[in-house]
Amino acid sequence: MWARILDWFGFGAHGHDHGGHSHDHHGPHGHTHGVIDATIATTDRGIWAIKWSFVILAVTAALQVVVVVFSGSVALLADTIHNIADATTAIPLWIAFVLARRKPTRTFTYGLGRVEDLAGIVIVLIILASALVAGYEAIDRLLNPRPAQFLGWLAAAGAVGFLGNEAVAVSRIRVGREINSAALIADGYHARTDGLTSLAVVVGAIGVWLGFQLADPIIGLVITVAIFGIVWQSARSVLTRMLDGVEPGLVDEIHHAAEHVVGIEKVAEAKARWLGHKLHVDVAIAVNDGLLLAAANNIAASLKAELFAHIPALDVATVRFTEPQAEGANHHAPDPFLVSGKLASGLLEIIDTPQGERMRLRVSSHAEGLQANVAIERPGGTVERLPLSPVGGDHHYLQSLVAPAEPHEFSARLQLSAGPDSEDLPFAMAEPEGHHHEHAHW
Repeated sequence: MWARILDWFGFGAHGHDHGGHSHDHHGPHGHTHGVIDATIATTDRGIWAIKWSFVILAVTAALQVVVVVFSGSVALLADTIHNIADATTAIPLWIAFVLARRKPTRTFTYGLGRVEDLAGIVIVLIILASALVAGYEAIDRLLNPRPAQFLGWLAAAGAVGFLGNEAVAVSRIRVGREINSAALIADGYHARTDGLTSLAVVVGAIGVWLGFQLADPIIGLVITVAIFGIVWQSARSVLTRMLDGVEPGLVDEIHHAAEHVVGIEKVAEAKARWLGHKLHVDVAIAVNDGLLLAAANNIAASLKAELFAHIPALDVATVRFTEPQAEGANHHAPDPFLVSGKLASGLLEIIDTPQGERMRLRVSSHAEGLQANVAIERPGGTVERLPLSPVGGDHHYLQSLVAPAEPHEFSARLQLSAGPDSEDLPFAMAEPEGHHHEHAHW
């Protein structure tokens, strides 16, 4: 029984269900009561749930308004204002969604997604105004007591408020599980909790019926405090997004998506920002410098696919490659040689190590059993040979045991062999002018 009660309020196992999946691939969803979560508006079913929530709460509030006029109950007034505020929040957001669909222009190159932030400010002001009105009426009734009338209708109106919020809760939770939206499910449980404020009106009516006339304004103050809590939550969410803030776990979800892509050595930077209800993500990744352009582009495309799979509100994903000085790179070394042969592809360069300068070949693709040797042609016809061996057993990094002799300006051949196959790839290296030239980016 206790487990069912917890589940009904959203604290049980089913309250956090995501459609039966053992792992939620949709990332974190910040939920703020009073402001529709952006991820809900990314699906037709989510928008359908928003529309019907508005209709149900609007009808509920309309019925309550009639009883407020005749009963004079400030508790019911506060609850009615609460339901009206919940319903009307959908209106400015719906207008914003329509404007956000307009195509970008030369002036608004990102479109009009930011208009949703303005709608959020309007929503916060609406809820704040409702809280002030409800609070004023409750305090006035405490100072100037007047008995509530039509207690039977008052209790019935409170019950209607409960049933309206429960209908919204059932709809949102059901659709949330259909579209696997944690945000919509959470919204449903919040609506279910809101139903308790309507039941508080019933409690107030019973208190007045028992002779405690201040029960009605006291319940009104309790509901007013709940509305002020919504104001605080909503304002914090809107301001966070206006300042390009995102949900706390979103960056972690970006890193998690990158873990599914082979070839990414490191996520150097991950940024995200909301433009309306659409998310823009900018990720900088480090990959093997020896990769051919086509291979690097395939890694970027795979990461984009993973990001869209993990983050449902994602609209734009920008993946770029980092260009920092690689670990062990030598500022005074010649530009690296891009290796592109039948036996191997990669990057050959002179690097700094704790043991001194070394020749290193970073391999992006290679034949089985690859062996490599650098033959440097020196003046007088001598040949300096530098065998390249795997570093730490990693066959993607082949490195010489000794430093190449000075000067680092020479013609050479990269000699590759794998079983019966072999090839020589000629190249040349020249020291940068003034020994301060940065590496070219390959």
